[in-house]
Amino acid sequence: MDLTLPPASPAPFRGGGSPLGWRRHKADRKVCMMRKGKIIASVAAAVTLGLTGVASASALTQAPASPARLAAVHARVGKPTLQRGTVRGEPAAPGCGFTNAIPYDRYKGLPDFTPKRAARPYIARLRTTQGVIVIRALTAQAPCTTFSFRFLAQRGYFTQTHCHRLTTQGIYVLQCGDPTGTGSGGPGYRFNDENLAGATYPAGTVAMANAGPNTNGSQFFFVWKDTTLAPDYTPFAKVIGGMAVLQKIAAAGDDSQNGPGDGYPHRFTAFRHIKIIFTG
Repeated sequence: MDLTLPPASPAPFRGGGSPLGWRRHKADRKVCMMRKGKIIASVAAAVTLGLTGVASASALTQAPASPARLAAVHARVGKPTLQRGTVRGEPAAPGCGFTNAIPYDRYKGLPDFTPKRAARPYIARLRTTQGVIVIRALTAQAPCTTFSFRFLAQRGYFTQTHCHRLTTQGIYVLQCGDPTGTGSGGPGYRFNDENLAGATYPAGTVAMANAGPNTNGSQFFFVWKDTTLAPDYTPFAKVIGGMAVLQKIAAAGDDSQNGPGDGYPHRFTAFRHIKIIFTG
């Protein structure tokens, strides 16, 4: 899925995929992206986050893997080109639009959404290998997205998954939520965008990655430093604790496998457990 941000340097950036991925390219080269994604142009350049679709779930989901093994898997990830047939996204379905969609990684079923249940406010305590991050769900602004995140977290979907992409130039995002750890995975369903009117992405924003309009799945990203993005990625939570954890991960850098400042984070970050705590 995609996330697009203008880079700090004047050199053109392009990239892609479905929930988040970036690649640097010169203007006269092919646009590259992960398995799914759209390219959102900015005046000077663009950076896109997305799924890669270059590895199977079985490589990483059978049992917890060591950081060294995971790094080796990421080093083997190829550089797929943009798939033109996936850039337009999907039309908005009625309501939240929860619809079965491939891939079916750790499939937990479809969320049984009701407005009353979705309105219940909560915070989520994300216990990672690097420390604890606490987020407050924007249940009033993004009820479908926060309900989906809660649905997956309560069923252990994110447990033992790791954040597979970090960007430290132009855009400042840590991408997580893929059970395959490659950027290609998803929960077996998609749903509609929301909360996009006037959306901005300051530090502490938690937002969905996507493969075009209305293609949200399980992948999401933390913004660890103020970032400029087109309002195309549903903001659904705010970090209220643990920004130092995100900044520590970012400070360690990445392996730049997709271009300078864009790759697998050097500081291995996996979710040990995500606890949903209702506040009302």
